[in-house]
Amino acid sequence: MLPALLATFLFCLSAVTATRATKLIGSISANFWRLILATLLLACWAHGVKSGLKGHGFPMLFWSGVIGFGLGDLALYMALPRLGSRLTLLIVHCVAAPFAAAVEWIWLKTLLSPAQIACIGLILIGVAMALMPSRRDASWQVQGGIAGIIYGIFGALGQGMGAVMSRVAYDMNDRHGFEIDGLSAAYQRILGGLLVATLAMMISVWKKRSLRAPKHTSEDSEAAPSARGVSAWPFVIGTALAGPALGVGCYQWALKMTPSGVVLPIVATTPLMVMPLSAWMEGDRPPARSIYGGVLAVIGVILLGRLATS
Repeated sequence: MLPALLATFLFCLSAVTATRATKLIGSISANFWRLILATLLLACWAHGVKSGLKGHGFPMLFWSGVIGFGLGDLALYMALPRLGSRLTLLIVHCVAAPFAAAVEWIWLKTLLSPAQIACIGLILIGVAMALMPSRRDASWQVQGGIAGIIYGIFGALGQGMGAVMSRVAYDMNDRHGFEIDGLSAAYQRILGGLLVATLAMMISVWKKRSLRAPKHTSEDSEAAPSARGVSAWPFVIGTALAGPALGVGCYQWALKMTPSGVVLPIVATTPLMVMPLSAWMEGDRPPARSIYGGVLAVIGVILLGRLATS
């Protein structure tokens, strides 16, 4: 429970700083630079203190990174400037949790108890109630809203599949008697994500040069943070530390000990933590029912934690 809660808090910080970063330098650029920074930090830990790229689960963690860190997060970063952090996280987390639980049940035969399923359902209902916009919510009226929803769904599928593949990698390591910590697992995963982000960056640069566009839009700029002003760097550094570095390290730590169908609903409460920061930094104020939905989600997390420790 503790690793999942820590990951939730860190993902909250990452989402808000990521939204600001994407608006300043573009989705592809923000995702690329935050992965570069996080990879350097995780590499220092993995190669300097731990086991680096060792372990029978490395190939699975790498491909987990390609799908989750790479394709999934790229889709998430394309959704953020279109929907904002609150609605993007609603779609991603509420779709990823049941999807991951179903895939892990098929792949690893991991069964959840009826009580756990009930708690998971309570969490997801609470999150949806708290964050679902009303008809008058301006967030649904932003340009490219439909595209943002599609990107969010793809991000959710990538996150869910990546989580299950991480569970499979831990199982492979356990069967060979190899122990790997969360930060090292995050490093092995991020290499796959960095590969996808680098390819996306190269395609973006090539596209811009081939079109000879004199200006860059905030949605697909390939500029470095310094190219759009030093104000972008704090947000890029913040999302790199809170997301792919420390956040995913805690996330991998949680997945090592707990089924993905339990971890992801806890992480799904991230949008509830995002709400006050989103209201402050983005002017996105949720409706009054958010309080009731938040209470339901928190009750679900507490009950799920009690079941996990009983």
